[in-house]
Amino acid sequence: MLNIHNLSVSFGGEFLFEEVSFRLNPGDRVGLIGKNGAGKSTMLKLLSSEMRPDTGVIAFDKDVRVGFLKQDIDFIQGRTVLEEAYQAFEEIKALELQLDDINRKLAERTDYESEGYHQLMVDLSDITHHYEILGGYNYQGDTEKVLQGLGFKREDFDKLTDTFSGGWRMRIELAKLLLQSNDVLLLDEPTNHLDIESIIWLEQFLQRYSGAVVIVSHDKMFLDNVTNRTIEISLGKIYDYNKPYSEYLVLRNEIREQQMNARKNQDKQIQQAERLIEKFRAKATKASMAQSLMKKLDKIERVEVDEEDSSVMHVKFPVSVQPGKVVIEAEEVAKHYGEKKVLENIDLLVERGSKIAFVGQNGQGKTTLAKIIVGELSHKGNVKLGHNVQLGYFAQNQAEYLDGEKTVLGLMEDSANDTNRSKVRDMLGAFLFRGDDVDKKIKVLSGGERNRLALCKMLLDPFNVLVMDEPTNHLDIKSKNVLKQALQNFEGTLLLVSHDRDFLQGLTDSVFEFKEGAIKEYLGDINFFLEQRNVSDFRAVEKAAAEKIQKEDDKDTRRSYEDQKKRKALKNRLSKVESRITGLEKEIKAADAKLAADYDRLVNDTSFFGDYERKKKELKALTAEWEELMMTLDE
Repeated sequence: MLNIHNLSVSFGGEFLFEEVSFRLNPGDRVGLIGKNGAGKSTMLKLLSSEMRPDTGVIAFDKDVRVGFLKQDIDFIQGRTVLEEAYQAFEEIKALELQLDDINRKLAERTDYESEGYHQLMVDLSDITHHYEILGGYNYQGDTEKVLQGLGFKREDFDKLTDTFSGGWRMRIELAKLLLQSNDVLLLDEPTNHLDIESIIWLEQFLQRYSGAVVIVSHDKMFLDNVTNRTIEISLGKIYDYNKPYSEYLVLRNEIREQQMNARKNQDKQIQQAERLIEKFRAKATKASMAQSLMKKLDKIERVEVDEEDSSVMHVKFPVSVQPGKVVIEAEEVAKHYGEKKVLENIDLLVERGSKIAFVGQNGQGKTTLAKIIVGELSHKGNVKLGHNVQLGYFAQNQAEYLDGEKTVLGLMEDSANDTNRSKVRDMLGAFLFRGDDVDKKIKVLSGGERNRLALCKMLLDPFNVLVMDEPTNHLDIKSKNVLKQALQNFEGTLLLVSHDRDFLQGLTDSVFEFKEGAIKEYLGDINFFLEQRNVSDFRAVEKAAAEKIQKEDDKDTRRSYEDQKKRKALKNRLSKVESRITGLEKEIKAADAKLAADYDRLVNDTSFFGDYERKKKELKALTAEWEELMMTLDE
């Protein structure tokens, strides 16, 4: 389908890649991987003919159609979602216009026996047949299926694309590509704006796709589930193996280890030959033998070990100060955009040290609640931060707030204060901005490099509660692994909005699903959440099984969701009771001190003694409730 031969591209005198060659065949689902800035997006632009190489050739088979999903897209305003999606069927739409024109002419004419009328009937038959072959009677249904698979609801179909966010418009563009029957699909970070359910749908679609697919993605699980071949761009070369990502990594390590062992053995042989040459060279009778050994040594083809770009960023999120036990408390929070209710009567209590994932379809309120918590959005209801809480916030589009005209170093120095300005260069080095990199303007950085810089900038301010909205977008897989490790080691509280299943695995201890204005808690990591959802979906389909819901099969390994929910509620109530008891004890102690100091005046103060007795009764009742809660929890 595509034959790439001796392709080279350079920027500023340095090669992104040099004389690389490979071929794309039908059924190839290629994961194109590499570090941020390695040249992955550039390679897609070359394959789509949007860009020309410095040297080399890209040969296309005849009539090969290539579809390219780019990071940045432009829409013509004024079209509905359906109208924009129908642009995938240019030929069918053109035939529809021809059919409308012919039918209009046939309706107007009465010369049924004329040659002109007969020709219109022939044209109608030919075009109708061609229309049917192209799928003209099915394309509308196919379009609706794909749009729904990507998360759109039927009520969205007639809304203007202008009213949707960039992420949703990216989905429309993806839908168009999937509907076009392209022979080659080039997808640049297709999962960046998709929720988990839509990612699973896209995986299933691509697994059935018969053409060739080249995917730039940093979603390890997505690559493993979809691809059957991996091409890595590293230090100007490519490494191409018919394996999905995880299997490719194992194979690459094995091959490199074999190369290193072969190099080691060869080095021993070379050192032995050099010793013999040195020994024979001094003797006239052995001089010819020495010359022979030297010629043999010159002809040896040295074993090459694949270079490995092992540079990774170093991230550590230090906790600024120790906050109180309850760090965030939200009561009856609601947020409406006009008539659209995004959140309704949300209650949330977050304790110190919790690690929580926010998941759900796009538009269900995950980012909205994150922004409400950090104080960026007005809302109904109350959100209260606990004692000593210092928030750190990484927005989904954090990198877009960076001034493109500033240099990397200039931005950091402008954002620093007197205490950490001297550490800026060291911090940038930890995030892989070294040497001349710090003098680059931000506008020339790749998406992943801008995200790394945004993470680095965030560390200039102290925090103990970290709210992160899609922090892994554009980050390469090594950087994502480093970030995940840093968040696992973070001793503060974490609220994480993410659709990246691999990144979330083992990272959080609870998951909140956002759906139809409400949130539902699952006390486990993302795997537990997905298991529960699958069970729930299965029961919804199999109504007979829903009537015979069985008890837990394994109580020793996992409590039921309801038990965990009750336990969580009890612990939350216990925390509130303990907090109130502590407060009452302080108030009563202060009252005792006042009474001891001014007994003669206060002895006749009925208001003082009334309040004093009320607090003692409340303390007694709360103490009894505390004991009961503790007993219930123990049971």
